[in-house]
Amino acid sequence: MNPSRYRNAKYLNAVHLMRQLPQDSGIEVAFAGRSNAGKSSVINRLCGQTGLAKTSRSPGRTRQIVLFTLDEQRLLVDLPGYGYAKVSRDLKQHWQQLLDDYLSQRQALRGMILVMDIRHPLKEFDQNMISWLQQAQLPGHILLNKADKLNRQHQVNALREVSDYVAKRETDISVQLFSALKSVGVAELEQRLDEWYQWHIPTHE
Repeated sequence: MNPSRYRNAKYLNAVHLMRQLPQDSGIEVAFAGRSNAGKSSVINRLCGQTGLAKTSRSPGRTRQIVLFTLDEQRLLVDLPGYGYAKVSRDLKQHWQQLLDDYLSQRQALRGMILVMDIRHPLKEFDQNMISWLQQAQLPGHILLNKADKLNRQHQVNALREVSDYVAKRETDISVQLFSALKSVGVAELEQRLDEWYQWHIPTHE
């Protein structure tokens, strides 16, 4: 594996309408998560760039679909965070519609990384996303982020709880422990992404 594949990620654009997205071709992997789950920090850790995805102490900073290029045919997609962001009801509804449209219509989407705070896993948004992945038959990979906040036994318990929840739904969803702060689980995440991005297969027609 070539580590520069993700470290070469570059900001492309941020869109708030489907028609602003680039051509629906190549391979895209989306990152989703509730507000304050640490999604932006995960992306920054993966790509080895502290300021690539903007982080903030205020939950819900990601308010558009943010696109990052890995190469000419591969995109990393940062989806709007949900939860308790302090924004208007209309804007929240717009985010929800944009997310629904992207997930249901985007043909280039090959997989989703779902980031959860390990201390508060399987909230309503998380369960909804898992159900969507199941219905769409799209593979997913769950990161139980902020694992450094718990001791080993509590980490194991959380991993078992989420793994059991996913297993009962017969989905193609894997689960791992992760810590953006301590760089725990980065290699495992890269391995899953490598499969979806098909680095060994040219994406050109």
